[in-house]
Amino acid sequence: MDQSMISGYAPAPVTARMENHGSSMLKVAMQSGQDLFARTGSMVAYEGFVQYEPNPPAVRQMASQWLTGEGAPIMKCSGDGLLYLADYGADVVCVYLNNEALSVNGSNLLAFDAHLQWGVERVKGLAKFAGQGLFNVGISGTGWVAITSRGTPVVVDCGRGEDETYVDPDALVAWSSGLKTKAKRSFKASALIGRGSGEAFQIGFSGQGFVVVQPSEDSTDRLRVRG
Repeated sequence: MDQSMISGYAPAPVTARMENHGSSMLKVAMQSGQDLFARTGSMVAYEGFVQYEPNPPAVRQMASQWLTGEGAPIMKCSGDGLLYLADYGADVVCVYLNNEALSVNGSNLLAFDAHLQWGVERVKGLAKFAGQGLFNVGISGTGWVAITSRGTPVVVDCGRGEDETYVDPDALVAWSSGLKTKAKRSFKASALIGRGSGEAFQIGFSGQGFVVVQPSEDSTDRLRVRG
């Protein structure tokens, strides 16, 4: 086989703990003692010696709040080598937290360093508008997080101006935990063509930080728990 024809797809030299291989695959440099939590079933390949522990006891109770109908969606990865993760062709975005905090839609969380602090948290101020509680995964500390987006996302810097940023919850991927949030009810434009009830709500953000928005409004992607 003429390998020059496919040489452009070979992995690039490792430059960081987490980095992209193309837009839809995550490459993680695994080292002994630096464990990783990843979405169960996201492994597509690995080099070296990597072990997997689905639903590890240390996170079992916390992850049980992460309701998917299939049990806790987390596996613990450990070992030495290169680990490749993906989520059905979704775009992958790597974020490095430097003593910072991030709130992530549970269905968009692909992987994160196991030493980071994390927990399932209710998104405040929305239940009275949605009739439901929205739950995210809060992650904080110093380390790497990989999130996914159904299509190329836009990252909005909320600190650039005085105007608030409003996002459809079904398109919301993640945001800096330091941002202030509030809910707003409005007319849903899709009702003009027969979709939906004619009402919708958005989440407003203000302060210093960023919001990641995906080009998708599939409500089945949201992690919702009836209140």
